Amino acid sequence: MNKNLLIIGFVWPEPKSSAAGGRMMQLIEVFQNDGYSITFASPCAKSDNAFNLESIHVSQVSIELNSSSFDVFVKSLNPDVVLFDRFMMEEQFGWRVTEQCPNAVKVIDTEDLHCLRKGRQQAFKDGNSFDTSYLFNDIAKREIASIYRSDLSLIISEAEMDILKNQFKVDASLLLYLPFMLDAISEEKINALPKFKDRSHFITIGNFLHEPNYNAVLYLKETIWPLIRKQLPKAELHIYGAYASQKVNQLQNEKQGFLIKGFAEDVNEVMQNAKVCLAPIRFGAGLKGKLVDAMNNGTPCVTTTFGAEGVFGDLDFNGFIEDNPEEFVENTIKLYNNVGLWNEKQKIGFSIVNKRFSKTDFQNKFLNRLEETAKHLSEKRLNNFTGQMLQHHTLQSTKFMSKWIEAKNKD
Repeated sequence: MNKNLLIIGFVWPEPKSSAAGGRMMQLIEVFQNDGYSITFASPCAKSDNAFNLESIHVSQVSIELNSSSFDVFVKSLNPDVVLFDRFMMEEQFGWRVTEQCPNAVKVIDTEDLHCLRKGRQQAFKDGNSFDTSYLFNDIAKREIASIYRSDLSLIISEAEMDILKNQFKVDASLLLYLPFMLDAISEEKINALPKFKDRSHFITIGNFLHEPNYNAVLYLKETIWPLIRKQLPKAELHIYGAYASQKVNQLQNEKQGFLIKGFAEDVNEVMQNAKVCLAPIRFGAGLKGKLVDAMNNGTPCVTTTFGAEGVFGDLDFNGFIEDNPEEFVENTIKLYNNVGLWNEKQKIGFSIVNKRFSKTDFQNKFLNRLEETAKHLSEKRLNNFTGQMLQHHTLQSTKFMSKWIEAKNKD
């Protein structure tokens, strides 16, 4: 029997613009491989970078916020599984799904823990160390409530699994560790990649709408790059990313080799041309797609503790992890100039992708867990009293606020 999946997207997927877009395409592939018919719905306007989902046989539907038209739509579709793209979509549409399709399994793809990212950003802004006073913020209250109201939440990083279980005391039965799901890197692919001598310059990449990425570029401009350039006067830093605004473009300095390249049509091509990837992330959460793209293309990296979080596990790094700017620069120079070290770090990157992000392993784990959740749905919900309580209280306020907005819009 054909199974139906409804994905409610915060945005339309843009795999060429962000790691989040790539992640969504990976999830779609998992469900398609398991025989699901997929409908992707979003209240967001489509940009030119949005992937044409219909080209891979996924139905595309525009939906409205605060409108009972969604109730009619979802009841008619009658999905077996509803995947909310980030907790905000569960807040908006979760109660409607519960009312119209009570037997649908509700899954959140968190992308990253928003409360963690925002808390770290605020601590950075305040010049303070990050602690629970920053973690337990208002976004956390909303995000954790969404996780409890759902049947399963997909967590992209082991570090975030630990925070949810140990800091927020969320029961492990509501969570599933599901990182990026990647094809294995074969010897054939490795041999076809450009070698050390065929590469030049540095690269950094990331969607500029994402504040940690813009901040990292600013940090490169003001602190890191002048120190690198002093020792490598002919080197260039190529900065790629979607949605480069005027404040980003004005950072360009050709004389200093600090070049804003903008949107990368093919991340693999630009990554393979570069010798070293720089990612001095000073706050953030989740997995950094730029590091995974770099490893996939044989480009060693220099990053920070926040940049590396959740990527390497117990394995060695495909470059260096440094928070001190002087040491960051020292190791960057070392990696850029030393072919033996570069080759060693490149090899480690291939090993990390193959051991920690195996598509086959994680696809199977996810589908098995989903099947188990669907089979024991009533029992799981009964055992999740906090979720029942939040369905009863929180969603009533969300529901009536939405109905009030809808009525107001009709005036």
